[in-house]
Amino acid sequence: MVALALFSMACKIDKNKPHKDYKSLFTGKDLSGWEIKNGSAPFEAIDNEIVGTNVPGTPNTFLCTKEKYSDFILSFDALFGEGNSGVMFRAQSTSEYKDGRVHGYQMEMDPSVRGWTGGIYDEARRKWLYNMEYNAQAKSAFKKGDWNNYRIEAIGNRLRTYVNGVQMTDLIDDVDAAGFIGLQVHSIKSQELEGEQVRFKNMYICTTNLDDHKMPEQDNVIQVSYLTNSLSANEKQDGWKLLWDGKTSKGWRGAKLNDFPTTGWHIKNGELMVESAGGGEARNGGDIVTTEAYENFILELDFKFTKAGNSGIKYFVNTDLNKGEGSSIGCEFQILDDDFHPDAKKGKNGNRTVGSLYDLIPANAQNFNPDLPNKKRVNKYEWNRARVVVKGNDVEHYLNGILVVKYTRGNQKWKDLVAGSKYHIWPNFGESKKGLILLQDHGDEIYFKNIKIKEL
Repeated sequence: MVALALFSMACKIDKNKPHKDYKSLFTGKDLSGWEIKNGSAPFEAIDNEIVGTNVPGTPNTFLCTKEKYSDFILSFDALFGEGNSGVMFRAQSTSEYKDGRVHGYQMEMDPSVRGWTGGIYDEARRKWLYNMEYNAQAKSAFKKGDWNNYRIEAIGNRLRTYVNGVQMTDLIDDVDAAGFIGLQVHSIKSQELEGEQVRFKNMYICTTNLDDHKMPEQDNVIQVSYLTNSLSANEKQDGWKLLWDGKTSKGWRGAKLNDFPTTGWHIKNGELMVESAGGGEARNGGDIVTTEAYENFILELDFKFTKAGNSGIKYFVNTDLNKGEGSSIGCEFQILDDDFHPDAKKGKNGNRTVGSLYDLIPANAQNFNPDLPNKKRVNKYEWNRARVVVKGNDVEHYLNGILVVKYTRGNQKWKDLVAGSKYHIWPNFGESKKGLILLQDHGDEIYFKNIKIKEL
């Protein structure tokens, strides 16, 4: 009830007599001001509603505003059934990108059991930017099979969405500053969804006096930032710092060197790249490590692997171990092309696949949320986000915002895991109180950016 009251105060919309700063996007009678893009599913104006209908044999269809919007607050009601839908905002469609394919930010409308309604998806481009595992407690705001009220606030580089007055997301992203609004009828594979409809009404947009109308701050909603090699204002205030500045090798050295490698690693266009060297482990530039050690922390970075690529993010690293050939020793968040690298089929039960605690614990999001449709979500040959959380002996791995590994170091279960792994030859493996952070050179072309840390 409190959330709904806050929504009413901030929105200031009476659906029969909206605030003067809001204007209607829909006449209630026809679709003037709108145009269809991308597909051929039909949209109609029926009884003061915009109605889209699922039809087979067409890609995603979008009913798009002819006008483009930059900063705004959008409010509307929608009703849909078992099929996925969504609303594009600051969306793009140009001949230079995939022959005019509609792409960009989309507020998801998801009836499935995973409950990602209200999340922000980057349609036909980067995929999920803010899935609802970041804010799982808000999933219950959506009422399946009923009319729901949705709200999108796009102000500067901050994007926030709401369902029935409950804040769902808080995203910082600066890729698109303006674009059109588009209502989606999703492509369908099942004949059961043919003829199903998605309905919209009470569509109002505000583009002036936004500070007077935006929703109050909510401290319990995680903010996710995709600013390139820089920190948001909230991150700075919250104690985050960049581990890599995006331009130089400051703060890093070779794992077996006093300085940064002169070969094998390249810095270009805000990306840190380890070059291919035939798959040999640490045989070219070698691994790189931070010049500082860390104890309790949240580490976050984006990585991209190429076909059959292999690498890793290690922590609790002691470079005094294993001074011979091969990689330095530490716990490893695995980076791997599971489909084409042979290591994915080695180890035990997939414990060498991407996101796993290498050779010890396989990545599997369904261990923590059985409603998720996949064990993990991977953007092949595109950017992925890794997150490692260390609080004492308790450690978590997140892949693209979803928990995939959770373990406790030092107990008997841990010791038994280590004893059955390749690390059994290293006494007290993984039990160091603190250590360096490492990016691995495994002889494959891998990219990194947005490397940041918060000490706890």
